[in-house]
Amino acid sequence: MGGVSGSNPETAGSMSAVEKGEKSPVPLAAQVVLLTNFVPPYRLPLYEALADRVARLTVLVSTPVEEGRSWRPDSGRLELRVQRTLSLRRSWRHPAGFSDAAFLHVPWDTLPQLRSLRPDVVISGELGFRSLFSAVYRVLSGARLVLWATLSERSEQGRHPLRLLLRRFLLRHADRVIVNGASGARYVRSYGVPDHRIDVVPYVALPGFSEAARHSPAANDPVRHLLFVGQLTERKGLVPFLRALDAWARSHPSEEIALTIVGSGESQPLIEGFRPTGSLAIRLLGEQDPAALPAFFAQADALVFPTLADEWGLVVNEALAAGVPVLGSIHSQAVEELCHEGRTGWVFDPEDEASTRSAIDRALSTGADDLARMRELARERVRHLTPQWAADRLVETVLAALRDPS
Repeated sequence: MGGVSGSNPETAGSMSAVEKGEKSPVPLAAQVVLLTNFVPPYRLPLYEALADRVARLTVLVSTPVEEGRSWRPDSGRLELRVQRTLSLRRSWRHPAGFSDAAFLHVPWDTLPQLRSLRPDVVISGELGFRSLFSAVYRVLSGARLVLWATLSERSEQGRHPLRLLLRRFLLRHADRVIVNGASGARYVRSYGVPDHRIDVVPYVALPGFSEAARHSPAANDPVRHLLFVGQLTERKGLVPFLRALDAWARSHPSEEIALTIVGSGESQPLIEGFRPTGSLAIRLLGEQDPAALPAFFAQADALVFPTLADEWGLVVNEALAAGVPVLGSIHSQAVEELCHEGRTGWVFDPEDEASTRSAIDRALSTGADDLARMRELARERVRHLTPQWAADRLVETVLAALRDPS
């Protein structure tokens, strides 16, 4: 792929076959093993497209689906194996002051699995134990190692020093490193990874969200419809955002605001107990079937994404694909990459009350004509970001690892 090419996913690397309007390439004569936590619905089409582009793709997962996820396990057409894994749930505190919980997976049969599969290239997600085992296999076998580092500078603040030492070792011994965007590239570059070994592959939305763009809210509806989709955790920053939004509603009593919240988590009781004092109506729907989500975007005027730290934020892709501008936090790498002030969204610092209120005012003061223009710009911004486009880029990464392992 030629390494990092600017901070914009649109210009990162060489043009793919999909962008050129060509048919999918003949499968690459390479056996690839992809190691990851599990296969979420939004990743399945990408992995299937990658499987179509290589001689053989085997996906090794630590668990069929992580605890607390509402998704049903679905491996589609993939050749998938569930590893023998020790999984621990842990919580850590970010320097910004919020606590977050995540799983630590130790897939202890990684080496035997790789020995039996004998891949030409190993793609290992995250920078933990599975990547360490994969690096050992690389030394023993000579297979190429690609690390898929889904992280950002913000999301990685405050990590334990031992974890940082492991990352330094892994990143210096990988043949290629995949990141989501510019912030991820800056992070791995700080560990000494040269630009020519960094490939940018941002998240992509499923096709159903583009279909939702055909059903925009009624132009004569006096209510401004906002949407939040995601986990209801402290990290997502929704509770302080609600206070700022309600303050705006109190100062604009003639404006009607409706916020639909889709998701669940430990912050749900706080949100359920929130009582707006202005003209703000809140509808909390809990978890919804992923297939039903495009319909919610089709009725929204704007997505709110006040996260305090997100290594990407796929919901931003989904909103833009549906033609919904994003009222988004600077601490989301997706907002940094895809949201341009006044064009595809409104950007704010959720830790700065004045910044948050100003962005809310800009969003809710946007007229119908300007909002229609932003809808079209939003759709255009992510039109090329499809599973097929991303799969082409992954194949380019695999090729680069095989041709230039140094």
